Amino acid sequence: MSFVRRAATVLAATTALTAGLALPALAHVTIQPGTAEQGGFTKVAFRVPNERDNASTTKIEVSFPADHPLAFVSVKPVPGWKVKVTEGKLPAPVKTEYGDLEEAVTKVVWEGGKINPGEFQEFEVSMGQLPKDVDSLMFPTKQTYSGGEVVDWSEAPKTDGTEPEHPAPLLKLVPAAGDGGSSPGASASASPSAAPAAAAPSVTPMAAASTSDGTARLLGGAGLAVGVIGVVIGALGLRRRPSA
Repeated sequence: MSFVRRAATVLAATTALTAGLALPALAHVTIQPGTAEQGGFTKVAFRVPNERDNASTTKIEVSFPADHPLAFVSVKPVPGWKVKVTEGKLPAPVKTEYGDLEEAVTKVVWEGGKINPGEFQEFEVSMGQLPKDVDSLMFPTKQTYSGGEVVDWSEAPKTDGTEPEHPAPLLKLVPAAGDGGSSPGASASASPSAAPAAAAPSVTPMAAASTSDGTARLLGGAGLAVGVIGVVIGALGLRRRPSA
């Protein structure tokens, strides 16, 4: 019993230590959801947990990417918080589907509210059009506490795959669902000359499957019939046996 108790104590201590090490990593400022489609519009929430047990979060400042500016940005009101959206002139106009973009949102600040210890808050933003030529966007964020401390979440992901101490909220961009149909290969397969060749494989497997299915059903039916005949013959044999 003493061995079992010691093992249980070690397991509990290990679990507590692991949880203690994992909690700080889970308390970073993040963007939810973490992915969006390239070239589209999306709604995200900056999720801000309070990491201090003796102070409240009173201000959040999110910087928007200047190298890939977003033409449209709107914010959802958060009860108890004031929001300020700052626009700035770009170093050079950026061509978009809606014309040349000369100004864009550079920063969004929420303040006046309070995130108490042990709590978190989400700040929602609708934005677009997302770029098509990059696979991620960073949103460096500053978190200010009631005691005056400012935590700067602005570090880029490390090349070795490990997480930095203060990672910036990162939005991963994935190809749009319809992008595959616009590739040269897809266009060629949709051409009239390629249509007959494309149609043939789609019919042949179905015919083969139908033939195979019919053969299986025929063999199954034959087997069932043989089984029934065997049962009948066996029953007749039992009836004809002379009684002892």
